[in-house]
Amino acid sequence: MTFILTDTLEQSANRNLPAPLAETLTSALEHLREGCFQRSLCLIVATTSVASGLEVGYEHYKGSYSNPVMYTPVVLSGALAGAGLVGVFSRFAARTVLRWISIVTLADGVIGFFFHIRGIARKPGGWSLPVTNIVMGPPIFAPLLFGTSAYLGLMASYLRREEDLEPTVERVGAAIESESSGWRSDLRHGRFQKHLSALTVLWAFFSGFEALYSHYKSNFRFKAQWTPVLLAPLVMAAAVGAVRSRRIANTALPAVSALALADGAIGFYYHARGIVRRPGGIKKPLYNTLYGPPIFAPLLFAACGFLGLLASLLRRERR
Repeated sequence: MTFILTDTLEQSANRNLPAPLAETLTSALEHLREGCFQRSLCLIVATTSVASGLEVGYEHYKGSYSNPVMYTPVVLSGALAGAGLVGVFSRFAARTVLRWISIVTLADGVIGFFFHIRGIARKPGGWSLPVTNIVMGPPIFAPLLFGTSAYLGLMASYLRREEDLEPTVERVGAAIESESSGWRSDLRHGRFQKHLSALTVLWAFFSGFEALYSHYKSNFRFKAQWTPVLLAPLVMAAAVGAVRSRRIANTALPAVSALALADGAIGFYYHARGIVRRPGGIKKPLYNTLYGPPIFAPLLFAACGFLGLLASLLRRERR
C-alpha cells in the first residue's frame, strides 16, 4: 500500500486532536491536495515580497544604487506585494495582475543574475580569482532567490480559490479535469508535486551556496553557521528523489524540508541578535541593519524548506 502523507496526517488528526482542530486541519489538507488555496498563497506572496524587497533594498543601498537597474527589484517587490494582497480579494486580479507582475519580476531576477555575474567578472582578477571575487563581489544567486515570491505568485495565479472546493463546484471541476490535460489543468487541481520538487532542488542549491560564502566571510565563527550548508545537500537529494518516487516525496522530503524551514527561522533569530549586538545596537537600527548580518537572508533558506513541504502535500502529475 502506497504511503500518502496527507492521508496519514488526516488520520492522525482525527485520532489525536479535538474535533474542531481536526476538522480545520483536514479541510486545509484537502484544499492543498485539490489546488484550492489561491487566496492563501496570494497572502504568502504579499508577505514574502515585502521581506525580499527590504533585503534587496538595503543591499543595493550599500552599493549606492550605482546602476539605475538596481531600483527595479525594489519597485517590483512592492508591486508584487500589492498584487498579492489584491489577489486575496479578487479572483480577476489574481489571474491577471498578479500573473503578469510575477512574470516581469522573474525576468528581472534573471537580468539581475546577469548583472551580478558581470559585477564579479569586473572585479580585479575577474574569474581568474573565482573564490575571492564570488565571496567579495555581488551575491551571485541573490537575484534568482529574489524570484521566489514571483514564482509562487505565478503558481497562485493558476490555482483555484478556496471556495471552489464546495461540493457542487468540486463536481464540476472534477468533470473538467477529466476532460482537460496539460500543465495548467494539473496546476489548477493541485497536481504539481514533481514540478515543485524539481524547483526545490534549484532553490536549495542557490540558498545553500549563498549561505556557504556568506558564512565563509565570517570564517564560520559559530558552529550553527554550518547547518544551512549541510542541510542544503540533504534537501536537494530528497527533492531529486521526490521527482522520481512518490514514497520519498511523502517521507524524506517533508522531514528534511521541515528541518530547513526550522533552521531558517532559527537563523533569522541569530541574524537579528547579531544586529542587536553590534555597537549601538537598536539605537542605530538603520546602520546596524545595513552593515550587520543580512537579517532576511535565513528566510530565503527557509523558503526552500517551505517549497519542499508544500510539494509533499500535493498530488503527483498525471503523466
